[in-house]
Amino acid sequence: MRLRFLGTGTSFGIPQVGCGCAVCRSSDPRDQRTRSAAVLETDGATILIDTPPELRLQLIRDGITRIDAVLYTHEHADHIAGIDDLRAFSARAEAALPVYGPAETLQRLASAYQYIFDEGVRPVPGTSKPRLQATALEPGREVTVAGVTVLPIEFWHGPMRVFGYRFGPVAYITDVKSVSPAAVEALQGTELLALNALWWRPHPTHLSITEAIEAARAVGAEQTFLTHLTHETGHAELAAALPAGIAPAYDGLVVEVP
Repeated sequence: MRLRFLGTGTSFGIPQVGCGCAVCRSSDPRDQRTRSAAVLETDGATILIDTPPELRLQLIRDGITRIDAVLYTHEHADHIAGIDDLRAFSARAEAALPVYGPAETLQRLASAYQYIFDEGVRPVPGTSKPRLQATALEPGREVTVAGVTVLPIEFWHGPMRVFGYRFGPVAYITDVKSVSPAAVEALQGTELLALNALWWRPHPTHLSITEAIEAARAVGAEQTFLTHLTHETGHAELAAALPAGIAPAYDGLVVEVP
């Protein structure tokens, strides 16, 4: 099983438009962070988590030509705006691509991208649109997605509900403000944890780096990688400041779990 980080940046992305800070001008490729997404790969399945604006470029960069299903964490633009890039997969397969997530996220997608989800909207002959089959998930209830057992776990991103996902020894959690005792319990035994960490100072809807470290210690995964990072922390600087077992992720990072 492999977790591939397609993007590890916050909603602004890095470099940030109009910014001349040291991180935005950095020559370290690990400091160039596109909007957050990941792929869970097994020998038999490839599951995409979120569709950020740079999705097409991320998939081309990492040579991903197959997607069996998509899991959405929540409906913010930096996590859904690349949805039309799924058209390449449904068109090639000549079948609907399964997508999953919180019910309210799928409702928002259906409203914002009516041309995709309204069966009455048919593409002009010779053109195409994404063909997606949406299924709402319930937190705490395991489901099988593309042959992989998936546990949705409920978190909160300010007033918005967000789903993190556990795939056996791997868990991916982004855009959360806290990790509740119930979530910690659900994550026990995880070997690889991906967790959002915006910056060192507090934020009203995201974990700070300090809070993410505390949450990672509570979960106790062998490896924790921080994602959804900003230009306030360069990769090398952050890596040097983190405790053992916790590291910053970067775009293109692939982590294997036996």
